[in-house]
Amino acid sequence: MNPYPAVDPIPLPAPVWLMKLLHLVTLSLHFVAVEMLLGGLLLAILLSLLGSSANAHTTARALARRLTIVMTFVINLAVPPLLFAQVLYGRALYTSSVLIGVYWIALIPTLILVYWLLYKFSARLERGQSAWWVGLIAWLLAGGVARVLSTNMTLMLRPEAWRNMYAASAMGAYLPTGDRTLEPRWLMMLAGGLLIGGLWLVYLAGRSTFTAEEKRFVAGLGGKVAAGFGLVYLAAGLWAAHVQPEAVKIGLTHGVANHALYRYEGFAGYGWIALVVVAVLVGAIAGFGKIAAGWLGWAGVLTAVLVEIMLTVYRDGVRDVTLLSKGYDVWDRAVATNWGVVGLFLVLFVAGLGVIGWLVSVAARAQKTMEGAA
Repeated sequence: MNPYPAVDPIPLPAPVWLMKLLHLVTLSLHFVAVEMLLGGLLLAILLSLLGSSANAHTTARALARRLTIVMTFVINLAVPPLLFAQVLYGRALYTSSVLIGVYWIALIPTLILVYWLLYKFSARLERGQSAWWVGLIAWLLAGGVARVLSTNMTLMLRPEAWRNMYAASAMGAYLPTGDRTLEPRWLMMLAGGLLIGGLWLVYLAGRSTFTAEEKRFVAGLGGKVAAGFGLVYLAAGLWAAHVQPEAVKIGLTHGVANHALYRYEGFAGYGWIALVVVAVLVGAIAGFGKIAAGWLGWAGVLTAVLVEIMLTVYRDGVRDVTLLSKGYDVWDRAVATNWGVVGLFLVLFVAGLGVIGWLVSVAARAQKTMEGAA
């Protein structure tokens, strides 16, 4: 019996390839923001708790001041890829969302609470008060949100588990277990956050709002964190790829009949490996070469974005091949394209990305006082 609901009779308003491209672009940007939040917050917590030097507390405050801004990008950049995913994979995604409905609905109030805690964390650090416990609560809640989202995106790939889950809890209060990729994916998220967080510190070290001594500390710390956890991130990624079903491995290596694209998405995995190695080298140069030059920070930013793009493309291939092996072909949809409307949307989409870039530049230039100032 086909576990998926019937296809919506209304055709897609744009080609599948365009929907997928927009989904990959927006999801990559969302992942960058998420890793900045999780990694930057954890570093700020550890620095405020364990750091005994003035430089450590200055760095913790510098990160905390920016985390509320990062949170806005985490939330706003999550909406477009989720909408595109609902259009492309709704028959699987809506089912998995209902099955964990209690947790899915709880995401909104949890995010609001995380947002409030980030402001409290920053404010307490500015006043010189103990703040690590506030940050830790925020980090655990943010990690919980990521866990629910990750669980949903994995559960949509497991239609064989849906019936038993509904029998166990019809009210959507049951989180599934038994996914072999859960542990490596969580390790990837934690290590990836610290990799991106470390590269973020390398970038921040190039700002004129730090003293020369603070720049050396920030760049050295960020570089060492990025280099060390970049290797952990790489190992976790290889582990996650290794535990994929054999059909997925073959599909991403040799392609699938009528879907040669999946082979090229599999190549993105090799691109991800190469870019993680580059990120580790950037971190090592900053951390052990004691270099805080602005160009190195920008190299880290570019590498971080490209790492997330390659990961997102490979992840997309894993999802599509997995679903195809279970009877769901994302490309098998009726399409009725109104190119006038699509063109207008793309113009507004590019303009929106431009506005986001402008907002990031404004935020980067706005802080003019020295970071060490209370």
